[in-house]
This record gives sequence, structure tokens and C-alpha cells, in this order.
Amino acid sequence: MAQWGFRDPAGTGRSLCAQFVDELPITGAAVSVFGTAVPETTVCASDDLAARLDDMQYDLGEGPRWLAVRTRRPVLLPHVRTTEHPAWPVYGTALLETAVEALFVFPLIVGAIDVGVVELYSLSPGSLDRVDQARAASLADRVAWTLLDRILSLDDELRQGNPDLSPLSRREIHQATGMVLVQLGITPTEALMRLRAHAFAHDVSVRQVAHEVVAKTLVLSP
Repeated sequence: MAQWGFRDPAGTGRSLCAQFVDELPITGAAVSVFGTAVPETTVCASDDLAARLDDMQYDLGEGPRWLAVRTRRPVLLPHVRTTEHPAWPVYGTALLETAVEALFVFPLIVGAIDVGVVELYSLSPGSLDRVDQARAASLADRVAWTLLDRILSLDDELRQGNPDLSPLSRREIHQATGMVLVQLGITPTEALMRLRAHAFAHDVSVRQVAHEVVAKTLVLSP
């Protein structure tokens, strides 16, 4: 599977996986993005087995990640070796050839946008308790926003590669960001994310969205 450019020298991509391993009772983690402006790609994997598990589902076209994406809900498999897997028989068989005992897949979602998934595995069988499930969901939400921000930034950079980037257009974006944060009662970062998400969803530039917000011809809903 291709590796996306998010894996930068500063290690931003790797840190996305590391936080799951550090804060949860699991062995490894992998984060992938798909269904967005970038191709299906692995952002990070904490170890070789995590990368292999991610590749297996991509290569086979079946597995719990697809259920997590379709239902937009976590798929929790605390006992993979003693449970049948009729929904993904080929992947289930391949899974038994690894040392994995438990697998937990959380979708990465921002509003109506499906960003990707995070796949967590453990070499010990057993469930994530309620606290750990809530922590995993919170981490997944944070990662989803981080990745979407990067995806939309890249997409907007590509879309705006040739147009004139005048100071006026930048000021208008800042002005629109301020208007949105006041209207919705959110932070500046979240307000800019709303502008980027709207631009991405409607295939226009952030500058165009900002112009409409400042002109009061566009009001972003909560």
C-alpha cells in the first residue's frame, strides 16, 4: 500500500499511531485514510505487524475495517482466534496465521466526512473496557480532525497552485474565520476547518468560500 506524504521527517504521522499504543492496553496500531482527496494509503503503523494487518485488509478487500467504515461504528473483536468470521472468511483465515489475539477498528469521522480508520491489535485476548473504548474513540476523533486538516490543506494548495495569492485574499480568509467563530461559538482553528471542509465538499477554493462568508451570501450551519 502506498505511503502518504503525511509521514514527514518530524514524525507527525508516526506520533498519530504512538498515542494509541501509549494510552491504551494494546500492542500496535495503524492509521489509514481513504474516501477523501487522497488515494487509499497508510499514514502510519506502529510496527511491522500493524502494517501487515492493514495491508491484508486492503489487499483482500475484506475485513472489519470495511464494516467500521460502512456502519461508522467501532468493530471490536476481543477473541479473534475463537470466533468465526463469516463476513470476512479469507481475512479471518489470514488473521489466524498471525499472532494477533484481539483486534479493534475505529472509524475516523468528521461530521459527514469519512476520513479513514485506525486499526488496533493486541497479542493478548480480551475486550477494551468502557473507559478504554471511550479513550480510543476520543483519540480517533482527534486524529480524524488532524488528518482532515492536512488533507484539505493539501487539496486547497493544489487547487490554488496557479491563482494569484494576494494579501487581500488572505485577509478575507482571516476575516471570514473570525465571522464563523463568532457565529458558531467555536475556536479559530475549528472555524478555519469549517471553511476548508465547505470548500472541499463543494470543490471550490477556501478564498471563494471566505468571500461568500464576508459578503454574507453564505452562512455556515453549526
